[in-house]
Amino acid sequence: MELGAINLSSPLSPSALRIQDFSSPVGRNHFKKSLHPQLLCSPLPKPFLQLNDRPHSFLYQQNTDNLSTRTYTRYISAEAGKQSWDLTRFLKTIYFFNELPSPAKFIEALIEKLSGSSPSKPERKMETSGIVLVAGATGGVGRRAVNILRKKGFPVRVLVRNEQKARQMLGPDIDLVVGDITKESTLVPEYFKGVRRVINAVSVIVGPKEGDTPDRQKYSQGIKFFEPEIKGDSPEKEAYIGMKNLINAVKGSVGLQNGKILFGFEGNSFKEMAWGALDDVVMGGVSESTFQIDRNGGENGGPTGLFKGVVSTANNGGFSSIRTKNLPTAEDLSAYDGLELRLKGDGRRYKLIVRTSRDWDTVGYTAGFDTVGNQWQTVRIPFSSLKPIFRARTVSDAPLFDPSNVVSLQLMFSKFEYDGKLNPTFVEGPFQLPLSSIRAYLKEPITPRFVHVGSAGVTRPERPGLDLSKQPPAVRLNKELDFILTYKLKGEDLIRESGIPYTIVRPCALTEEPAGADLIFDQGDNITGKISREEVAQICVAALESPYATGKTFEVKSVIPFSQPFTVDPENPPPEKDYDVYFKTLKDGITGKEILEQDPLPV
Repeated sequence: MELGAINLSSPLSPSALRIQDFSSPVGRNHFKKSLHPQLLCSPLPKPFLQLNDRPHSFLYQQNTDNLSTRTYTRYISAEAGKQSWDLTRFLKTIYFFNELPSPAKFIEALIEKLSGSSPSKPERKMETSGIVLVAGATGGVGRRAVNILRKKGFPVRVLVRNEQKARQMLGPDIDLVVGDITKESTLVPEYFKGVRRVINAVSVIVGPKEGDTPDRQKYSQGIKFFEPEIKGDSPEKEAYIGMKNLINAVKGSVGLQNGKILFGFEGNSFKEMAWGALDDVVMGGVSESTFQIDRNGGENGGPTGLFKGVVSTANNGGFSSIRTKNLPTAEDLSAYDGLELRLKGDGRRYKLIVRTSRDWDTVGYTAGFDTVGNQWQTVRIPFSSLKPIFRARTVSDAPLFDPSNVVSLQLMFSKFEYDGKLNPTFVEGPFQLPLSSIRAYLKEPITPRFVHVGSAGVTRPERPGLDLSKQPPAVRLNKELDFILTYKLKGEDLIRESGIPYTIVRPCALTEEPAGADLIFDQGDNITGKISREEVAQICVAALESPYATGKTFEVKSVIPFSQPFTVDPENPPPEKDYDVYFKTLKDGITGKEILEQDPLPV
């Protein structure tokens, strides 16, 4: 059977849709059934051709004044109307992506705009630029870390239980939120907006059984000098449950080392997004695209998404795209540096468009990217490279891109780039782009986003063959102190499993001595000794900016023995340390748990 050919003339010349060369009655009848009734009556001046996946295969040929003839085999049907722009299909497209505007909401917005009404009292807005959150900010290490951060010019927010105590200690102007990490309901999401890094200096309170002075002099000397007991919340509640609550509260704002998956396949899980075709049919064109899941088309024969279609410049068209529906809740990607696409290229240039407005026809923050033919590749698009584009033109006075309010994503293959430029890789016809994932990423080198102050000795209470009589009191009295070190280790494990870039600092016995002594950094949880709280605070702040500290767990002490006090001459203070010298000696994956038995620790 000879197939029919549909000729679509140039939109610049009188148009007609002509049926040719149907020698087979079956072919003629089959084709007639697929046509709109009006199309069988007479040629129409402005044809509208729609491509879809109906199960009738025809050969169609497209001729224009500007393009060479190209022939494709596709599943098609023809539909004609009195106009080249189909209002019904346009409204259906808008409804799919964003729904029609509510008349009531429109009138409400109009009244508000005309009345010029505004709140009599402006709302207080939090500082949201790279804030360092210090939890446990009124403790010995925490308050020192706050002071160091402020001197260095970091924006600081503190999470405390007692506001009055915190303001007396840290100053009335401190950016402060009141919450208790042991009570999840007190960790309000608003508290953590703009927080990019965390120093956690919250600790289980241990004090002398016989009591202490108002300024806690016995406690400040260290547990070595008194008979201890737990004061306040239990180690399980503070070091384990509290850690879980704090991690959950900050995870969205500080970011994950491997990024945040927005769409795609990761291991055995799949993160879905509602994609729909958005092609040049909205402006009278005939291009068509679709998005589907190919169960065996991904890397190593696994599943992948597939953006494919046929693009044509007929009727002044020239683009195919897929766009997500507006997300029910906007994605806050402000912790990240850009979007990463894992895809199999075809040698063409595509566009990624990110929208921060729920309006339908608005600015899209756009970047083009090139692909390599027939090769899986990772494409990274920094947020800083996104340009505000509206209808293929740069909007010079558009607001800056706001990664905290990502509402929708769009992938496009287009003849056009921006401001009159053309895509040098554009070719009419079929295309396909396998896309296995889209994720937000942290740029290299990655620095710690969560620095935790733990304790040396956390792996020792159940260590085989260890002489406890030679260990610090907390190790010997772990059971009497409600398994304080056991739960501290469990809290550490939560950090390591969270995916957040971290550093875990395990100081030996803490003292009120000044910083400045020479230090010993070690791994494996074996050393004993002392170190000043001021020094630990300095180490925590330095770790925030060092990629060498990322993913490291280590113990630290000074070289000064317990029997010898350490003092500093104010007229001749020791030089500032370059802590990277120490961080560079550390290795990944060493925690001291390596020599423990595989069975869980008894609690």
